[in-house]
Amino acid sequence: MAAELEEKTDRYGELLAEALAEAEVAPPEGTPMADAADECYEMARSYLEDGRHFREDDDLVNALASFSYGHAWLDAGARVGLFDVPTEGHLFTV
Repeated sequence: MAAELEEKTDRYGELLAEALAEAEVAPPEGTPMADAADECYEMARSYLEDGRHFREDDDLVNALASFSYGHAWLDAGARVGLFDVPTEGHLFTV
């Protein structure tokens, strides 16, 4: 079971990093919606950093939770139009 948790944690960390690289702010710069997108992106990036910190400390449960929360910020932002994201593939549920 520990090996499964480790694999899943690493996979989710990679997924979040890849999703962050693909997400682009959709609303025009200087608008309140662009500000909201920037905040959501920053939350996702912060959760990636937190998850990596937990992973380095072998705290797999908190690492996995952080990666999952980070991806949720991006996914929700994409669903409401804050991000332009790929519609095909495994990164987003749009």
